[in-house]
Amino acid sequence: MEGLADFWVRRALTDIGTYDWCVSEFVRVSGELLPPRVFYRWCPELHDGARTRSGTPVHLQLLGSDPACMADNAAVAVSLGAPAIDINFGCPAKIVNRHGGGAILLDEPDRVHAVTRAVRATVPDHIPVSVKMRLGNEDMALALDNAVAVEEAGAAWLTVHGRTKRQGYRPPAYWDRIGAIRERVALPVIANGEIWTAEDARRCQAESGCQDLMLGRGAVANPLLAREVAGGPCGQWPEVLAVLRGFGAEIVGTGSEAQLCGRIKQWLSYSRRRWPQAGPVMESVKRQTRLADLRALLDRAAAHPEGNDFDSVVSF
Repeated sequence: MEGLADFWVRRALTDIGTYDWCVSEFVRVSGELLPPRVFYRWCPELHDGARTRSGTPVHLQLLGSDPACMADNAAVAVSLGAPAIDINFGCPAKIVNRHGGGAILLDEPDRVHAVTRAVRATVPDHIPVSVKMRLGNEDMALALDNAVAVEEAGAAWLTVHGRTKRQGYRPPAYWDRIGAIRERVALPVIANGEIWTAEDARRCQAESGCQDLMLGRGAVANPLLAREVAGGPCGQWPEVLAVLRGFGAEIVGTGSEAQLCGRIKQWLSYSRRRWPQAGPVMESVKRQTRLADLRALLDRAAAHPEGNDFDSVVSF
């Protein structure tokens, strides 16, 4: 989730717990051996044993189409401490696809195999190599071919987003098609897509037959989702506000005022999907360009989590 699930968001979400591991934003590989600073930029956790503050492992994700270059960069990532390499064949971004990366490679199962195989052959045997893919690029015709290519290349597991690139993020996610892949290959398959609630997670497991799930946008909309999926207590809006306020405090000094306000607004906007209380709060902060003022509004919202006295929050 480029531009969203960065170091600070990963830290905040995994502080809540219940994640087995998380994955970095993708490191774009485009024909050159990247210097260590690039890997540290996208995965600062490499400075701390490739773990978040809570101890959750962070797998490093690569995106590219040249087998040899991908393999060489995977070797660098492992030398810097990456505990696993994930290969991105799922990104639907047009600029990425125009340059031969992401979901467009799903039109070429042989290339998917070659990239995966080259990385697997290069990194040490004890380092897992996994793959993330969609059901296809324009359609689902090659979904099984790509899954078999990944398996035959030696991947440790496969994560499947239940839509094609053309389908983007429009509901629904075709969990049953993920199930067809799970039945075709022997390697573990992780299901992903349209999991916004614990009930969605149960339905996805039932329709796909996959017990393991990847949470993406749903985990941002509801930072407590992983806990709920794991059978923990249902979250409450004050807890979500606490996460947002903690996030706002920790990102101080990591960018311009406008950038940091944008980060909080972005997360708050996602929260409206799950929490109706986020709507009025978003209205109260959407014109703020000073981080201190925005954080003060979040503090005041936390003092009135059910919306009492919210006129005073909006007119701050």
